[in-house]
Amino acid sequence: MTESKERRHVINFSPGPAKLPDEVLLQAQKDFLNYAGTGVSVMELSHRSPEFEKILKTAETDLRALLSIPANYKVLFLQGGGNGQFSAVPFNLMNLKPSQTADYIVTGTWSANAATEAQKYGKVNYVLPKTKTYTNIPDLSEWKLSPDASYVYYCDNETIHGVEFQFIPETHGVPLVCDMSSNILTRKFDVSKFGLIFAGAQKNIGCAGCTVVIIREDLIGQALPSTPSVFCYTTQSANNSLFNTPPTYSIYIMGLVFSWKLEHGGVEGMEENSRKKSDLIYDVMDNSSGFFVGPINKNCRSRTNVTFRIGSREGCDVLEKKFLDMASKCGMKELKGHRSVGGIRASLYNAVTAEETKVLADFMKDFFQTHRN
Repeated sequence: MTESKERRHVINFSPGPAKLPDEVLLQAQKDFLNYAGTGVSVMELSHRSPEFEKILKTAETDLRALLSIPANYKVLFLQGGGNGQFSAVPFNLMNLKPSQTADYIVTGTWSANAATEAQKYGKVNYVLPKTKTYTNIPDLSEWKLSPDASYVYYCDNETIHGVEFQFIPETHGVPLVCDMSSNILTRKFDVSKFGLIFAGAQKNIGCAGCTVVIIREDLIGQALPSTPSVFCYTTQSANNSLFNTPPTYSIYIMGLVFSWKLEHGGVEGMEENSRKKSDLIYDVMDNSSGFFVGPINKNCRSRTNVTFRIGSREGCDVLEKKFLDMASKCGMKELKGHRSVGGIRASLYNAVTAEETKVLADFMKDFFQTHRN
């Protein structure tokens, strides 16, 4: 009971592993020692048992319902995280065209890392000019897509820099691959516009350990001969994600999260809350007379990872440290920006409520009033 009370006084803005809904954690706690009357922990269930088979099937069914996934798409529950998919994608798709070339739209650290990894397995065409700073998505007139690309890759939301696409890139028939790890299920989109979507669970759909892959069936079966079996979509699909022992507990938690989202308005409800939450923080930033500075262009600011600095004047690092220390004492955790860019970052995933976000917004207003001179 004490731990539950303490949890309610902590607001977790972590970029991942991230906050989970209280209802999900309470259900997991209930199932932990004795799942569904089996007499064993949910962590101990055999992946071949009928109980886990039901967990797996229900998770897929609910995800299909949430995203309206067409019947000609496979849903896979895999291991290796986003970094694993940085390899798995070129392993499986680079061979779709004889050129073995892939287009990479790099708008942040994660898409840059994905492009670097893909270069091991084929030729990578950088669609955008290379840069060391990521603050915007260049106009389409600056894009250089390859006519013979096997696929086009991008990251829908860059968690480190806070850059988010507000549109789905047009690829003129070339399969579109997207990393949606940090914003999947936060807004509606048309799955049929993509060849492949993947998302690590630990940011917005569950706990660490599982990566969801949604892939159009016609893209399965053309992997490079050197593809490891565990990364081969053909093998994993043929075995219903059970080629090797899957991350059973992570899949179980994801299933609970999918169910929670269905009960709370589905993707439409999550999208409305996502807009409300990000607006709360951006409104404070935009009305702070430059005290809170958002480095990202307004047309591509992330709803799920809001990044900002405190001014551009000398001594801003001191103010940022004071901001983080004071926020922590008020129960707001994990607001420090990524070590590669510094500053402050508030991750507003679906489990973070509008009420919790307002606490941060009000704290920012108070901090501004006290320290603006």
